[in-house]
Amino acid sequence: MPSIVRTTLDERDWQARSDAHVARLRPYVDPVLARRSRGQRHPVEDFLFDYYQLRPSHLLRWHPGAGVRLLGPGAASRLGWFGYQDDGGALVDEAAVVSKLGARFPAITTLLRNTSVRTAQLGCFGMHEWAMVYGLAQGDVRHEAWPLRLSPEQTAAVVDELGVRCSHFDAFRFFAPAARPLNALQPTRASQPDLEQPGCLHATMDLYKWAYQLLPLVPSELVADAFLLARDVRSLDMRASPYDLSALGYRPVLVETAEGRAEYAAAQRAFAERAAPIRTALLAACAAPASAGPLTPPLPPTRVPSRH
Repeated sequence: MPSIVRTTLDERDWQARSDAHVARLRPYVDPVLARRSRGQRHPVEDFLFDYYQLRPSHLLRWHPGAGVRLLGPGAASRLGWFGYQDDGGALVDEAAVVSKLGARFPAITTLLRNTSVRTAQLGCFGMHEWAMVYGLAQGDVRHEAWPLRLSPEQTAAVVDELGVRCSHFDAFRFFAPAARPLNALQPTRASQPDLEQPGCLHATMDLYKWAYQLLPLVPSELVADAFLLARDVRSLDMRASPYDLSALGYRPVLVETAEGRAEYAAAQRAFAERAAPIRTALLAACAAPASAGPLTPPLPPTRVPSRH
């Protein structure tokens, strides 16, 4: 599959975009590196580097995306990076990237497409984080360095009252054992394409994962958009959690109250709206290579049972 040149950039133009990309992200990357050097951890900002595991130096690398030939002496450095070929300049080798992704490429495409056609469901109220500490003592929770806002008994009572309706496997797999049977669904990795929906905070954060896994097919500006969206989503995720992060400047969203649940659902809706164009752009990038492979048909939305 030959790569198609759609745009050619001289070095002044693409270097300006590269510099802008680095300047945009350094305020978020540098504090992470500083904390690592001191042996410190941050439960919100470090999540995007610990869980998603893209190295800060690789996040700062700028890629133009497929179909853009980079000219000039500086473009030669790209030829030492994975996924580039010499085509009178540096050009993304689409076939090499798709080949390395293997089965993940059609899987990512199918997941993005299935999610894009579903209606956002906004009734979970962030109970996935509460289910992760359900029935656990303070010393047994994931973020044991940070206190819970309520006692373990009160925390469990909130979960029992509101119920758990989590559709995202990568949240569900961290549930406390006693909370797993309480969930309205029992997500698995295999059922993820059947269940993913755009109102889910974790599905929105995962756009960052799909974006960087598709590098260098997608432009780094899109990866940065997904990263900054994921950062804002993670903030809400932890503000609505049972943890007290007020010492870090995070005002809690009190989802145990009607007012807090309304605030959470409104933020979910806004994040879903921000995520939609990013998901669309990622799908467009996936559709470009001719060797995308067969995709499964889009699946209908899966409705999470309401609590009665």
